[in-house]
Amino acid sequence: MGTSNPVTITVEAIVQAPIEQVWTFWTEPEHITNWCAASDDWHAPRAENDLRAGGKFVTRMEAKDGSFGFDFGGIYDEVRANEFISYTMEDGRKVAITFVSQGNDTKVVEVFDAETANSVEMQEAGWQAILNNFKAYSEASKGS
Repeated sequence: MGTSNPVTITVEAIVQAPIEQVWTFWTEPEHITNWCAASDDWHAPRAENDLRAGGKFVTRMEAKDGSFGFDFGGIYDEVRANEFISYTMEDGRKVAITFVSQGNDTKVVEVFDAETANSVEMQEAGWQAILNNFKAYSEASKGS
């Protein structure tokens, strides 16, 4: 369903944690459910992740009051441990995530194809909010 020339959006964060921990927190379902939400009134009650090329992932995202929810998922195109993940969402849009070790910190950069139902600004803000939640969770859980 993607367009032939989709707009791409980039969000990024520097996480004050080593790359191995950042990778674990990004990819393991028991961690994903702790950070995958754009605001405090949302949560991710369930996550499944088959982390390999051709593997599928799905994260259930819901409003805490039960008013709305959806499954966010896709199929992995490429996985390089502690370095890079790319996947195709169910609607055909592409996402690439790069993990760059910077000593004891890790830079996480997500580039994704925008969809057409919501403004680019709204999508960028939502994905950045989730990434910021990930950063906060990872930094609070250091050494766990």
